[in-house]
Amino acid sequence: MTLDLDLRKLRYFVAVAEELHFGRAAERLHIAQPVLSRQIKALESELKVQLLVRDKRATELTPAGRQLLADAVPLLAAAEATRRRLARAARGTETFAIGFMPGLIVTGAVRELSRRHPDLSIEVVRTSWDDQTEVIHDGRVDVGYVRMPLDRRGLRTRNLLTEPRVAVLPSDHPYADKGVLSVNDLAREHLLQDPDAVPEWRDIATELSTTSPSDSEGRRAMPPPVRTVEEKLENVAAGRGVVVLPLSTATYYTRPDVTHVEISDIAPSQVCLAWASGRRVPLIHEFASIAVEHDATGHRDLR
Repeated sequence: MTLDLDLRKLRYFVAVAEELHFGRAAERLHIAQPVLSRQIKALESELKVQLLVRDKRATELTPAGRQLLADAVPLLAAAEATRRRLARAARGTETFAIGFMPGLIVTGAVRELSRRHPDLSIEVVRTSWDDQTEVIHDGRVDVGYVRMPLDRRGLRTRNLLTEPRVAVLPSDHPYADKGVLSVNDLAREHLLQDPDAVPEWRDIATELSTTSPSDSEGRRAMPPPVRTVEEKLENVAAGRGVVVLPLSTATYYTRPDVTHVEISDIAPSQVCLAWASGRRVPLIHEFASIAVEHDATGHRDLR
């Protein structure tokens, strides 16, 4: 049996599957809700499976729906990546795009690639924890300097370096002048980032083990983590909490109202180069070799 998947219907399905609400999905897609409902029914008819169970109170995925969501997200990303690369090729100029996380410096590697390929148009794209792999999958970049941990599915990676992680504190914090901290010193602090990003803190944090009557599941309600480095530093400076950052990021964003102190008993930050596993492009492998030879942190002693 030959199956021709309609990418538009797949995009519609993913929106509904992620929102679990036809009205919100229709708003997100900028289409009318009845149109969306008809497209989902048409997709189910084409696939000969039920993808969603819908009643007046809720919309839920069937087992087939969960499987299609898992398969559709990377498929749509790959299709978008192909579209982007075709658009670049149509402009008649060979382009190579490089993503990099905050605090990392890619200038040396970019200059070397440009020296070797003077006719190559090189773009650099600043990424974040939320999109460092997304930009690779959807073709916005050809390679990305990424920080672990991340979901390696669909990616190839090459280790570049490791570096210490530090606690970023207000400059008037009692620990500001301490030469080195242990993670236990931070147990009573509020962490301004996803606790899963710092499992050593998560496992001993006072606020995560303190119950609150307002939490029906017995956990203390916490505000959502702050996303960007700039937002984190603003909140640290205001005394709202602390963050744990790679040393290169903390030093890159130096400012007088915050300071950083090394944490002695926490896993280091691993920096890798990543690219889509399905791509067989010699330029990617050439750049990977260049990246290994050029420090991306400004701290030569961290290799």
